[in-house]
Amino acid sequence: MSEHKQQPISGRIRPARMGDVRAIHALLATFANKGLMLSRSISSLYDHLRDFVVYEENGTVLGIVALHICWDDLAEIRSLAVAEERQKCGIGALLVESCLDEANSLEIGKVFVLTYQAAFFRKFGFKDCDKQDLPHKIWSDCIHCPKFPDCDEDALIRTAERRTSAT
Repeated sequence: MSEHKQQPISGRIRPARMGDVRAIHALLATFANKGLMLSRSISSLYDHLRDFVVYEENGTVLGIVALHICWDDLAEIRSLAVAEERQKCGIGALLVESCLDEANSLEIGKVFVLTYQAAFFRKFGFKDCDKQDLPHKIWSDCIHCPKFPDCDEDALIRTAERRTSAT
């Protein structure tokens, strides 16, 4: 058995561009085909491109994530994926931190995630929650899942610390 040597992070996180859509679609398909996340159509990716940021190294998209605003004080981290050969290097953490920073700058107080990787998200202060406590509006994408309505993902939510301005 060969050991996989972890490569250092040498890329950057940036907003997704039109030219990234095919790479985003391919990365999502890798994990959707294994039943680990929902697939997204090319059309849906174009419609929601502004939600996405990518991790890029040497011109290659190796990680993606989207922050989807659901309501005035609620957003969802969705479609987090890192190329299999670059997992466990910290790229996923950088992508999640990017979403949390954006949510904070937009003054979104709560961010949730539906995931099979609950332990990973707990490292960022996410706490388990009951799916029934999430607004019904968020389930609009779930109806496309082959596991609907028997979702086996964990729901977690993170509440931002409220900043008070100095007077």
